[in-house]
Formats: sequence, C-alpha cells, structure tokens
Amino acid sequence: MDWCRYRFHSRWDLPGTPAAVLAVLQRAEEYPRWWRQVRAVVPAPDGRTGEARFRSLLPYTLTVTLSRAPGRQAPGVLEVDLGGDLEGWARWTLVARGAGTRVLFDQVVDVRRPAMRRLAVPGRPFFRLNHRWMMRGGRRGLRALLAAEPGPGRRSGGEHGTV
Repeated sequence: MDWCRYRFHSRWDLPGTPAAVLAVLQRAEEYPRWWRQVRAVVPAPDGRTGEARFRSLLPYTLTVTLSRAPGRQAPGVLEVDLGGDLEGWARWTLVARGAGTRVLFDQVVDVRRPAMRRLAVPGRPFFRLNHRWMMRGGRRGLRALLAAEPGPGRRSGGEHGTV
C-alpha cells in the first residue's frame, strides 16, 4: 500500500438542475465565496489553468495547480489534473436526480508535500478526516448557494473559461 496515495469519493444531493450546478462548479475562482475551506483560486490568463489554496481542520494549507484535463471532458463532467502539494486528478460528475442534482466527486492524489509524506502512516486517519470535513463544508456551502438562486431551474449556464 502506498501510504501517500489517497482515493476519495463524495456524493452530494443538491437543489437545482445539473446545468445550474455545473455552471457554479465551472467558476472555480468563486469557490471561496461559498466553500470556506477553499481559501483562494487564482485562474491563469489562459483560462485553463490556475492555482488553489485549501485549508480545513488541520493547521496546514495545501497549494495545488489545476489544469483542465483535455480530452477527458464530457457533458455533466468537470475534470482537472492536480500538481503541487497534491498530484493526481479530481472529477465532478453531475446527474439529474428528481428535481435536483446528484454530484459525485472523485479524486485520486499522491501527497507531494514533504511534511505530510513523513507523517504518512500516523497522519493518514487525520488527513482523511480533514478531507471529509472539507467536503462537508463544500456540500453545505454549495447547497446554500443553490437554494438562494432564483427560479425553478436555478441558475443555468454554459461553458466558462476558468479552471
């Protein structure tokens, strides 16, 4: 077992159509507005890459580069490659579920931050808890944002040029 590799899966049931939810998820630079564990997302001028900083329960901030995964995009799917403190990929998959949307988040990453690698074995349960807490905050924030949006389909939107 590689103690520095993590596989995460989360499921969020949210109000709004898949198009409305995807429109929010495509605007990564706005994540800090509704997801307090995402401290900053700074898109690069090319619109396909950027940098993000995260901090959850544990006293460290992770910095990752994000880049759209070319050729791995499909309707209802948003996937990025990750580099920096975490290396791997993350994917949002959205499907209609009743009047709302089921969002599946999948992530496979290798920890590259040296201090976290040194603490890989004893820290693993804490790192997993930290991630779970972060995802809980994201679900709550996005749910509140979507519930506040006007209209029966909530916001709808197409492609946005940011990570």
